[in-house]
Amino acid sequence: MIGKGRWQGCILSPYLFNLYTEHIMRRAGLDDSKAGVKIAGRNINNLIYADNITLMAKSEEELRSLITRVKEESAKAGLQLNIKKTKIMATTPIDNWQMEGENVEAVTDLIFPGVNITADADCSQEIRRRLLLGRRAMAILDKIVKSRDITLAMKVRIVKAMVFPIVTYGCESWTIRKAEQRKIDAFELWRWRKILRVPWTARRSNQSIIQEIMPGCSLEGRILEAKLKYLGHIMRRQERLEKIMMMGKMEGKRKRGQPRARWIDGILEVTGLTLKELGVATADRELWRGLVGSSCGPRRSQNFPPTPHFKSIYLPSLSLPYGPALTSIAYYGEYHCLHYLDLRCQCDVSTLH
Repeated sequence: MIGKGRWQGCILSPYLFNLYTEHIMRRAGLDDSKAGVKIAGRNINNLIYADNITLMAKSEEELRSLITRVKEESAKAGLQLNIKKTKIMATTPIDNWQMEGENVEAVTDLIFPGVNITADADCSQEIRRRLLLGRRAMAILDKIVKSRDITLAMKVRIVKAMVFPIVTYGCESWTIRKAEQRKIDAFELWRWRKILRVPWTARRSNQSIIQEIMPGCSLEGRILEAKLKYLGHIMRRQERLEKIMMMGKMEGKRKRGQPRARWIDGILEVTGLTLKELGVATADRELWRGLVGSSCGPRRSQNFPPTPHFKSIYLPSLSLPYGPALTSIAYYGEYHCLHYLDLRCQCDVSTLH
């Protein structure tokens, strides 16, 4: 019998939830179950943080088996599965899914936690959403931006402190294509023009706007810097779950047609390094910090010099123990369950704490 509890927002709550949920999951025996997906030879069928549980399966039968196990052990511990908060996301269309006579909502996209995750793992929808939230934040700051009593330098600092974090939240997991790059650049220039009170009809070049603002680092550069920092953090970990999901090899074959751009492909393109050389570079913290620092530069376009290329730095030859890079997709939520999961796209492991 639990006699005492914690207040909402108490820093002990996540740890207590983790201990309690870990006890339930061990009693459910999911680690011994063959249901799930295999990445680098490791079977993964659940991801947990506090009261948020994700179950992953390759078939409907496996998924029902996992849910039943967790539900039974949760009931023994005094917890009940909340069907209303339970979501199913599938890589193939699903119309109706029931659990013990109750309908479970099937969704194609899900916002959790603060990130829009889609069934096809396409980041474009989340990037558009973040840019829209950034425009709303700029609208709130409209009086400050247009005030003549505040210096230009102070306005830039305010925008960087109050708008940048909103736009770049969760950007570590973004797979950015050329279309998204243009939208990010357009948003940044729109923001600086708004601060300078320059209308879109004015015949002023983007380069002149940047020279007057002197932001120091472009928005695209900040996003790249965050991705590289996260990559270094993951690569230095010793075979932890995050690294296995990012670098592990999946079973099965790709679909016909041109393969989609992966998260690691963008990293390899911008650094000019191979996966083997990346492993060597990230192992040296000082070297990697220097590389990451050089990435935070002006926008990569015809009007600005390109981001410094990583290939100019000498890297010794080393053989790494892991196989080819293959990104994956992870979904999180309160008892969010996945149906026919096909791990072949973008991974959002930055929400794992």
